[in-house]
Amino acid sequence: MNQFEFTKIAGAVLAALLLIVGTKTFIEMNVGQTPEKPGFQLPAPTAETAKPADGAAGEAGAPAAATPEAAGKEVVALLAKANAENGKSIFKKCHACHVSEKGKTPTVGPNLWGVVNRPKATYPGFSYSEAMKAKGGDWSFEELGRFLHNPKADIPGTKMVFTGLPTPSDEADVIAYLATLADTPVPLPK
Repeated sequence: MNQFEFTKIAGAVLAALLLIVGTKTFIEMNVGQTPEKPGFQLPAPTAETAKPADGAAGEAGAPAAATPEAAGKEVVALLAKANAENGKSIFKKCHACHVSEKGKTPTVGPNLWGVVNRPKATYPGFSYSEAMKAKGGDWSFEELGRFLHNPKADIPGTKMVFTGLPTPSDEADVIAYLATLADTPVPLPK
């Protein structure tokens, strides 16, 4: 057997192996295999955390806030019982976009140090949306409650992409925590 015939046989064997392995790989890629458990599963809303639709029953059977105005009033009513420590743990979601340390440069969202009773769209070094600038007023407890309930409904055109906190009590707890973020913490209504 000469060199040329040996090369042809070796090429045929390699081509056959490539065809077998390639076909097997192609079939495995295209035949869906379901993993034993997904890599990440989104949490399903529960009765406790799901936001009720307008007019539906809210937390503890109370009527849900149908408008941002009603949501703001509902949250203010809950502030007397709000838990700032719980609000601090809920606020961890907000750290993806906001900083809350005095004098720290804003990131995706403005710095929230001293936000309670601060005029809207005024933190230095942050570029606010035109909608936020046009809204005017101060971040009162009621205004914060309205905004945290549903930012896009309260200020259409805001840059904030967060959809809102799931319950009025969560909103009240976060606002209670935000009230502590100041040189002189803002007292909660009684």
